[in-house]
Amino acid sequence: MKNNIFKYAMLLVAAVACLACNEQIYVEEPSTDAPEVESFSPTSGPVGTVVTVTGKHLNNVNKAYVNGVEVPLYERVSDTQLSFTVSAEASTGKVKLENQYGSYTTEDVFTYTYAVPEIIGSALAESAEMGGVLLVSGKNLNSVVDVLFTAEGHEGHSATIRTRNNTELLVQVPYVEAATAKVTFTYNNGTEVVETAKDSAPSIGIVRLVPAVSTKTFERTAVGSAVVLEGVNMHKIEKITVGGHEAVLGNRTETSLQFAVPAGDFKDGDNTASVVIYYFDANESQTLTENFIAFVPMVKYWEGMKVYGQGRDVEEMASFFSPETGRVYHNSAWREEVDPISYKYLANTCSAANAPKVTEEEYNSVNPYFFFSGVSAGHLQINGPANSTGQLKNFYFQNNSANDYRCPGVNGNVYGTPVLRYRYLNPANPAEKALIDKVVNKQIEVINEQDFPIDVANTSIAGVAITSASGGLQTKDWCPEYVIPSAYSTNVTTIEKDIVIMAMYYNHNGSPSGSNFAENIKRIGFIHITKVNFRLYNNTVAPSSSDITFNCYWQKYDYDYTKL
Repeated sequence: MKNNIFKYAMLLVAAVACLACNEQIYVEEPSTDAPEVESFSPTSGPVGTVVTVTGKHLNNVNKAYVNGVEVPLYERVSDTQLSFTVSAEASTGKVKLENQYGSYTTEDVFTYTYAVPEIIGSALAESAEMGGVLLVSGKNLNSVVDVLFTAEGHEGHSATIRTRNNTELLVQVPYVEAATAKVTFTYNNGTEVVETAKDSAPSIGIVRLVPAVSTKTFERTAVGSAVVLEGVNMHKIEKITVGGHEAVLGNRTETSLQFAVPAGDFKDGDNTASVVIYYFDANESQTLTENFIAFVPMVKYWEGMKVYGQGRDVEEMASFFSPETGRVYHNSAWREEVDPISYKYLANTCSAANAPKVTEEEYNSVNPYFFFSGVSAGHLQINGPANSTGQLKNFYFQNNSANDYRCPGVNGNVYGTPVLRYRYLNPANPAEKALIDKVVNKQIEVINEQDFPIDVANTSIAGVAITSASGGLQTKDWCPEYVIPSAYSTNVTTIEKDIVIMAMYYNHNGSPSGSNFAENIKRIGFIHITKVNFRLYNNTVAPSSSDITFNCYWQKYDYDYTKL
């Protein structure tokens, strides 16, 4: 008995092995020849007919045509058989198959037969939302070329056919001008594309969710600032223009919508403009007001900026901010975008701190920028690029200590190109407190010679003395609340308060030590620090891994000293 079982088992293994061998024998090799057609069936039929083709080299066929119009492939059965579906776009003609190696066109033709599509009105929903989907039931629906929704007195609009078979169409309801529309089909009758009769066509209610804005009054608003509209069906608004310029849309709900006033080509000062909303694929619009005041401040304002110190453990490594462009730059951009002149000359851009020695053209080619760095004594310092040769070498663009990854590419003394000085505004001083409040409350609309006059004789700007202005301010000067830890800690110290620093950007003549700091000023601005996360770096007490969040006002045009 055991011997018989063993014999059967051995026979079974041999059979399986034989089958495996046979499977390998019958694997079809891919064809590298052009297709050939021996026959196709049926040779006639309406739209939607599946035509089976027999022939040779059919595995690689990628396109099928009837009378020169491509029709969809239905199934590739083998190298000798495939099928395609007759589409409504084609008409009676020869069949052509194509692969990458060539094509074959039959002598015989496929003859279209034309069935008139019919809609079952009783199965049609009473209403549908414009833009929503609708199921249409009927007969001979494979022959439908288009589904039209037509409001009385208007032209028909084509619906997008999502899916189809011979008895059902799922369509997306198109734009319709009224609350009721007739539903008709177009189809090919063998001679031309015709439409089914409108008189006997069923009607359907169209749910038109028209936005109704309840906001009637609009405040004077700066370009770039947000405006909130309230009402109903606000989510249907697709576009808003202010003075013909398209706005960027923000949060949208059924009852509210936020948009930012676009800059467009508005001039400095107040601009009267229309506000128009668009909806239903921009087929309809409403003018909300003709008297919206979009004002362009004569100042650059950047809100919610964040930069990081020079700690290499900071993943973002974005330390440089230019108040001229409003951009925070990744450290990798320092060489080519932030300060290519400094990178070109390295330490030789200044003869001394804040005393440029490059050409005026080279100096003006670099936008003003500033950065923060932690110092070994434990302070966080805002820096002017040309104030010190020992700062920039400590900024890296990868967490790698090799000199190649330092921004300047060397572990050496490097001056930055632009000259900047800073003056902390003290809230204990009533005059400075008034200026702080204007900055904090976003009320600075202009920085010019009249509003911020420079008094060289008294070394002041708008009455604020700048004799103590410095090329670098430490936290002991601008954030005395920060307590330097006695030892390294991984804890984060967060300070949120309004800190305002006046910044002076100087022209090519610079602002060397011992000079009058009110001379050579090209532009001024205000840095409004709102939050600092103090983080220590690498077992030191230096807050080099800190991040600083701030807003910035910046003068738009150079000082014209003839107006002072």
